[in-house]
Amino acid sequence: MYFKSWILLSISLFSLCGIDAVRAEQTHYFLKPLRKIVLSGPAQGTSYHITYFDQYEQVSKNDVDSVLKVIDLSMSIYNPLSTISQFNQQETSAVRLDQHFKNVVEASFYYHQITKGIFDITVAPLVQLWGFGTKQIKHFPDSNEISSTLSSVGMSKLIWEEPYLKKSQPSISIDVNGIAQGYSVDVLAEFLELRGVKNYIVELGGEMRVKGKNLQGDFFKIGIERPISNHHQHLQTKVVCIKSGALTTAGNFEKYMMNGKQKVSHHVNPLTGYMFSSPIVSVTVYAKTAMEADALDNYFMALTPDEILDFVKKRKNLEVYIIFNNERGEIEEKYSKGFSDFFLKKTT
Repeated sequence: MYFKSWILLSISLFSLCGIDAVRAEQTHYFLKPLRKIVLSGPAQGTSYHITYFDQYEQVSKNDVDSVLKVIDLSMSIYNPLSTISQFNQQETSAVRLDQHFKNVVEASFYYHQITKGIFDITVAPLVQLWGFGTKQIKHFPDSNEISSTLSSVGMSKLIWEEPYLKKSQPSISIDVNGIAQGYSVDVLAEFLELRGVKNYIVELGGEMRVKGKNLQGDFFKIGIERPISNHHQHLQTKVVCIKSGALTTAGNFEKYMMNGKQKVSHHVNPLTGYMFSSPIVSVTVYAKTAMEADALDNYFMALTPDEILDFVKKRKNLEVYIIFNNERGEIEEKYSKGFSDFFLKKTT
C-alpha cells in the first residue's frame, strides 16, 4: 500500500523524467534476486527455525518473537501469567479465551470426537502424575493414584460457552501441547504469507510447514530419522520432498523414562490412565496444516499400523509414514500410498 502511494505521489510531483525514474525503480525491484533469510530463536520450551526466500526481509526475528509471545501468553503451561495457567488454578472456574486459544479449543473438541476420546486436552493431571509435566515426581503412580486422577480427566468435563471456557470441577486442568505447537507453526506460516512470502519452511520443535522452492528452484527436502534396530541406538535418515503442507512426527524412542527395566513413554491414554500399549515406534504425518498433523500423530501412537492406514485412507490430504515393531520384534515400516510420492527418488 505504501509503495503504491509513493508512486502516485511521484507522478503528481515530478515531470516525465521523474515518471521514468519511478518506472526504472519498479523494474529494479522486480529484477532483484531472491535472498535466503534465516530466523531462529527459543520458543515454547524448544526452538524455532524459519527459512524463507524474498527480495527483502519481509519478516524479522522481532516479528516472529512478537507473534510467539502472544501465543505463549495464551497457552503456555510454563508461563504462570498465561491464560491457560490461570484456567488450571483450582480457584478458577472459567476464563475468557482470546482468538488463538479459541481456535485451539474448538479444534480440540473436533479431534476428541474423531479419535473417539484418545485426543484429550484434559489429560494434564495424568501427564503430571507420570512425571512428564512441569514438576518432577518421586515415584511412578500406583493403580489407586491413577484411578483417582482419572476422575479429573475427560473433555466432557469442559464447558465451552464462547468466549468462555469453563470446568465442571476445580481439579480439571488442561494441556494443549499436543496441538498448540502445530497451531503455532500454522500461525507463523500464515504470517509469512500475509507479508507476501511465497517460499518458506517453518519449523518449531520438529513440527514444520513448507511451501514453494529454494534458491536452486528445488522443492524442500526434509529428513525423517528412524531407528534401524530394536535397540534404537542407530538411526537412519529418510529424505522426503514436500511441495506444500505440514509434517509432524511423534515417537517413543527419544522421550521416555525407565521404571526399572520397563520403558515408560510420554504418551498417556486418557481413557485408562496408563501408557499406550502399541507396536508403534514413531509416526510421521503429512497434512495441509501443522495443527491437524500435530493432533493426529499422538493419536496414531495408540493404534496398530493397519488401523492408522485405514484411518488415513478415509480422509483427504492426509498421509502417514509408520515405524513399528513387528511380531518378531524387528523394526519395520509402512506408509500410505500418497506418502510414497514424497520419498526422494534416487537417480542413476
